[in-house]
Amino acid sequence: MDRAPGLSVRLKLTLSYAGFLMLAGALLLAAVWVSLLNFMPEMGSSPDGPLSRSDFLRGFASAAGVVLVFLLVFGLLGGWILAGRMLAPLTHITDATRMATNGSLSHRIRLPGRKDEFRELADAFDTMLARLEAHVAEQRRFAANASHELRTPLAISKTLLDVARTDPTHDTGELIDRLHAVNTRAIDLTEALLLLSRADQRSFTREHVDLSLLAEEATETLLPLGEKLGVTIETSGDITPTTGSRALLLQLTTNLVQNAIVHNLPEQGTVWVNTSVRPNSVVLTVENTGENVSPQLVSTLTEPFQRGTERIHTEHAGVGLGLAIVKTITHAHDGTLTLTPRSAGGIRIAVELPAISPHADR
Repeated sequence: MDRAPGLSVRLKLTLSYAGFLMLAGALLLAAVWVSLLNFMPEMGSSPDGPLSRSDFLRGFASAAGVVLVFLLVFGLLGGWILAGRMLAPLTHITDATRMATNGSLSHRIRLPGRKDEFRELADAFDTMLARLEAHVAEQRRFAANASHELRTPLAISKTLLDVARTDPTHDTGELIDRLHAVNTRAIDLTEALLLLSRADQRSFTREHVDLSLLAEEATETLLPLGEKLGVTIETSGDITPTTGSRALLLQLTTNLVQNAIVHNLPEQGTVWVNTSVRPNSVVLTVENTGENVSPQLVSTLTEPFQRGTERIHTEHAGVGLGLAIVKTITHAHDGTLTLTPRSAGGIRIAVELPAISPHADR
C-alpha cells in the first residue's frame, strides 16, 4: 500500500517525551509562581523604593524561562535516545519481515532479553515464519509429487497411442481397455486433488452431523469390497454429534475404512470402526489388522502420495491421497488426527472433532 510520508515513530515518541517533560516543568513552575504570589510578603527597601514581590517574581520568571529551555533541550535529546533504545527491537522485526517478503523464510529474529511486548511479538513472528516455511516446503513437495503422479498416466497414454499408431495390427480392444484404466486413474487423481484443495480452503457450509451415521454409511458402502478381499468389518459406538460438511466428513470416513480394508492381511483380516463421545469432543476410530508398521513410517503416512504396507490387490491401489485428504478435512473441521501402530500389526487411526449437544436446534 502506498502511503504519504510522515513522521517516524521515533520522532513522534521524542516529541511526546519532550512535550510531557515541558508540561510537567511548566506546571511545577506555575505552582511555585502561585505560591509566591499568595504567600510571599513584601521584602525590604532599596534607595529607589521598596523591593516588591513583582521585582522578585520578574527575576523568577527569567530563571523559569531558562529552566524551560533546558527541559526542552534535555527532553529532545533524552527522548531521542530513549525512543531509539525502546524501538530497537522493532528494527529487527522489520528487517525479518522484509526478508520474509523477499522469499527468505529461514531467517529468525530470536530477540534476546526478558519477556515483554516486543519479545512476545518477535517470538510470535518466529513461530509464524517456522509454520509458513514448513507449509511452503510441504506445498512444494506436494506440487512435485502431484506433477509426478499426473505425468505417469499421461506418459502411459502417450505410449499406448504411439504403439497403436505404429502397429495397426495391435488389438484395439486391449488398447481401449488399458487407456480406459489409465484415464480413470488420472480422473480419480484429479478429483482427489480438487477435494484436497476444497477442504484446505474451508470453502464449505457447516451443518449438524452424526459421525456414527457416517460410519454406518461408509461401512455399508464398502462391505462388498471387504467381502471380496476376505476382510471382516465390525462397527460399534455411540451417537457422536458434531458440525461440519457432511460430504467431506463422509469422504473422511470412507477413506479411513477403505484404507483399513486395502492395507490388511491377505486373508481373514479385520477392521474395527468405533465412535465415542468425550466431554468436549467426539472421536471416530478405525483400526485394522495387518503388517507391523514402525512409528517412523506411521508419522509419514499423512503426507501426500505416501504409502505404507502393500495393498491386498493392486486394482485398489488408489492415488496416494487417502490419508492426506483425511488430515486436511480433519484440520479444516478444527480436529486432531492421531495414527498409532498396533502391537499386533496394523494401525489405529483416531479423528477427534469438537462435539455439540445432540439436542441442539437444527
